[in-house]
Amino acid sequence: MVGRRKNCGLHRLVGVGLLGALCGLPGIARAQDLPAPVGQTKQQPANPQEAGNIHGNVVDQTGVEITGAPVRLTRPDQPSSQETQTDEQGQFYFFNVAPGPYSLTITSEGFATATVSATVKPAETYVVPQVKLAVATQLTQLTVALPVEEIAQQQIEEQEKQRVLGFVPNFYVSYIPHAVPLNAKQKYKLATRTLLDPMTFVSVGLIAGANDAAGRWKGYGGGVEGYFKRFGASYADVATGTFIGAAVLPSLLKQDPRYFYQGTGSTKSRLWHALSNSFICKGDNGRLEPNYSNIGGNLAAGGLATLYYPKSSGHGWSLALTVAGTRLAETTAVAVLQEFLLPKLTPGHGRQESNQP
Repeated sequence: MVGRRKNCGLHRLVGVGLLGALCGLPGIARAQDLPAPVGQTKQQPANPQEAGNIHGNVVDQTGVEITGAPVRLTRPDQPSSQETQTDEQGQFYFFNVAPGPYSLTITSEGFATATVSATVKPAETYVVPQVKLAVATQLTQLTVALPVEEIAQQQIEEQEKQRVLGFVPNFYVSYIPHAVPLNAKQKYKLATRTLLDPMTFVSVGLIAGANDAAGRWKGYGGGVEGYFKRFGASYADVATGTFIGAAVLPSLLKQDPRYFYQGTGSTKSRLWHALSNSFICKGDNGRLEPNYSNIGGNLAAGGLATLYYPKSSGHGWSLALTVAGTRLAETTAVAVLQEFLLPKLTPGHGRQESNQP
């Protein structure tokens, strides 16, 4: 499109008429002697003295002239047609047109096609009322695929809103069966977000209190000091198991650390799905494979526990296996709860939608 310009078409036609008058010819009927515009085939009517002309102007809905718009001239009783284009002022011309009814079809990219009827009289110029092209209403549907990383981030943000009873973090369950895989950065971020959540410290505090009341790990002693030693040991178990089993190893082995809620099928199939989750997981490629991340993370947590648990807690290897076994039992029990109970206690858990690239 070009900017608005003064309409020069009528000036041009008036000039043609004056030239005809000076030559002693009738009006502007002599326009047939002018060369045809570029792109237009000149038509010779049966009686040149009766030839007429057609002139028009094409603009958009705001009144701005449309340049280069194809204009096709057809006559109902003739299969052939003439074509031209609008000039820089949005104007078009057809010269040497035989008298009679015509149809003008104007097209332009991005605009709806316009059709105008015109009737040319002998030796006259028919001025078409200004043609305003409307913007095309037919829209082309575009499918914009977000990068997998962005989709995964959206899904994580929804997971981080999941809290049992509205306050206990429930970040490691996905209610999207075919959720996109997480990259390494997202796995580390989710583990860190879980470990730093205030409710994680509250849960660990309750566990430490229970151990203190039961007199477990007597080597830590009693009183406030003994409680905080038990708190530190319990938090270290959770931190090493979560960080290694849900971030480090899943990133290296390309495995997904989340529990994928099944929710359908028989009770038996759902129970098996939950019980097997500690030992079978989904890889980043979408296939099921041995859950090396969870098993290895818990074994690593058990091994590290020998560094801070009191000597009286047992031998190194037996302590490591005890801690690892306890952690595996805990993750298995949590998976069963995730499948059958926790969704009912997690407000808004069904709000996630599957956004696949």
